[in-house]
Amino acid sequence: MNNPVAWQMWGPEALGLAKQHNKLLFVSIGYAACHWCHVMERESFMSPEIAAVLNSSFIPVKVDREERPDIDRIYMNFVQATTGSGGWPLNVFITPDLEPVFGGTYWPGPNSATVMGQDHVGFLDILEKVSDVWRDQEQRCLMSAKEITAQLRDFAQEGTLSGASRGGEDAGSGLEIELLEEAYRHFEGRFDTTHGGFAVAPKFPTPVNLSFLLRLSQYPGPVEDLVGEAECANATFMALETLRHMARGGIHDHVGNGFARYSVTRDWSLPHFEKMLYDQAQLLNIYLDAFLISQDPEMLGAVYDISTYLTEHPLASPTGGFFSAEDADSLPRAGDSEKREGAFYVWTLKEFQSILGERDAEVCARFFGVSAHGNVSPEHDAHDEFIDQNVLSVKSTPALLSKEFGLGEEEVIRIIKESRQKLREYRERERPRPNLDDKIVVAWNGLAIGALARVSSIVNGVDVEKSRVCREAAEKAVAFIRSQLYDETTGRLRRVYREGPGDAPGFADDYTFLISGLIDLYQATFNDAYLELADRLQQTQIDLFWDTSSYGFFSTEASAPDLILRLKDGMDSAEPSTNGISALNLHRLGSLLNDERYATFAQQTTQAFEPEIMQHPFLFSSMLSAVVASNLGMRSIVLTGGVDGLPRDQQPANIRAALEKFRTSIGPTTTVARIANTATATTPKTTTSSSSSSSLIQSSWLVKRNSLLASLDSTVARVQICEAGVCKEELDMDDLQAALP
Repeated sequence: MNNPVAWQMWGPEALGLAKQHNKLLFVSIGYAACHWCHVMERESFMSPEIAAVLNSSFIPVKVDREERPDIDRIYMNFVQATTGSGGWPLNVFITPDLEPVFGGTYWPGPNSATVMGQDHVGFLDILEKVSDVWRDQEQRCLMSAKEITAQLRDFAQEGTLSGASRGGEDAGSGLEIELLEEAYRHFEGRFDTTHGGFAVAPKFPTPVNLSFLLRLSQYPGPVEDLVGEAECANATFMALETLRHMARGGIHDHVGNGFARYSVTRDWSLPHFEKMLYDQAQLLNIYLDAFLISQDPEMLGAVYDISTYLTEHPLASPTGGFFSAEDADSLPRAGDSEKREGAFYVWTLKEFQSILGERDAEVCARFFGVSAHGNVSPEHDAHDEFIDQNVLSVKSTPALLSKEFGLGEEEVIRIIKESRQKLREYRERERPRPNLDDKIVVAWNGLAIGALARVSSIVNGVDVEKSRVCREAAEKAVAFIRSQLYDETTGRLRRVYREGPGDAPGFADDYTFLISGLIDLYQATFNDAYLELADRLQQTQIDLFWDTSSYGFFSTEASAPDLILRLKDGMDSAEPSTNGISALNLHRLGSLLNDERYATFAQQTTQAFEPEIMQHPFLFSSMLSAVVASNLGMRSIVLTGGVDGLPRDQQPANIRAALEKFRTSIGPTTTVARIANTATATTPKTTTSSSSSSSLIQSSWLVKRNSLLASLDSTVARVQICEAGVCKEELDMDDLQAALP
């Protein structure tokens, strides 16, 4: 808002100005924590020379891609198709009819110090060239834009005219579990055996792919029989190795918790320092899965680290919910005027010595790889921001340091622990914190709700306080969304809250990720109010986004204005695909509610992308759990009798064993429901109170919604498995073991 560029909001007013004055719109799409967005702002959008051209020759429009992912996806597809790559800032010139003419990502501004290739054209040259072409060859521009838009529309329909369009009973039958083996082979071939991960550099965690690899050994037996026992074990190894390298690398904030967006380097040592809510939420789930499979304390440490970051200042909103991100850039010291990337996170050896004292500084410098001349290579320091600076990574072990310094191992551990606390206190006291993107985005909050709910249920037996903090944070987020961003009358969501609800409606991913989180929260609390809300939202999502002719979910409503395309989100990216998670949601709800209609929608969702999945299954990792569920079925463990508020040792033994088994397993194709004795279910049903909802089972709505459960005797402590509309009367632990590998 402080730029000399006369930015407009995307909407009727800006689009009307473009038509009135027959000017191209220059649309700049970014997000608050984006480092290169800030670089381009400083170099170009604060430049009077650039502003003069933009204001006179174009209608400049600024879009927050987190608030309007629909706009971002359309023009990102264009830029990726025409340049071969994408990213943010995303800059695109479009006609008054919204058809794209030219676009790209970062372009250096006047007097830029950024080192680019010799052929990299500056932003001012681009502005002048596009302005000249529009003035002198307008009709040619319009024709080219229409051709490009037609091609984009054809490409978009690859996800809308797939298996369903062929019709017949065999439609969708090609999605067999053999696809999981093919996806595994892809990741096996790209695995970095030295540093973990699946590329050279830059390296993104891509949690959805790690989740696939971890879950490969957790599916029902036929999957392992087909993929191979050794292959499933190797999939687990690749995921665990990647997670270990990440936890020890510079991408992890070893002082203040949480993980940065991605690593510039192959060894995870140098991140771009922004921290995104959706990364924290997904990584929390992945590290939790990794701990359940490996029982490795390092994985549990990461679970505690990320959950602490999510539930404390600054990411946790005091009123409920979670803010979106922390910036990569910040001022090195109070009173400085120029921000630097990573300034809040990097250290000099002199700072270590001053803060920690000579001996402890020497120990910690060896542990974290800190040197007098810094540990960032000049080739990764385009703006000379990291001279003599160090990004902390774990480079040694307490055992090795004990031998090196002649100290007891326990003493080394104490020094590292206390030094971390001293560094954190110094950092909080002396350094300005990066800017906080204090939007509350429903979709990303849904991811966090689900992850924290799972942590709450899994650590409850060993850390009651941690369990309570995570559960209450998740429940408080649901309460906030329900009170501020949900219309009880229509069942619709708004996407964003910041100083009040935003104008943008909920998109398909808002419904999808929130539904997933609510299912997880139900299975952690057995408060069926969360399941009831998930059911309502699922029906609304179907009403608003379902493709009745070709199946699957569009990202936007049919009535969405000012969009040239209606896209479907099928492939995974930094976030799992909307359709992938939707398909699994539908399977899970179908299992919990005994609703065949939901199961059919789930199968049709995967069917919509059948040709693409069969060609490149590794691009659809989140869809593969739904493929397994479609082929092998879903199971629901139903627990009756007992009171959830009683201590564990007072629970019926069979209920206790079944809950313990479920909550210490991943079980991708298994759900759990609990039916209370009517006499015990006295706590008022609510989704706005976090203090009582997990003290007693609440199941009256669920029993009415699922007719299969109404026939069960809720007074008898019994464990049953229900699938395909039938509950087994007798259940032994072998059956439970089969349901939960």
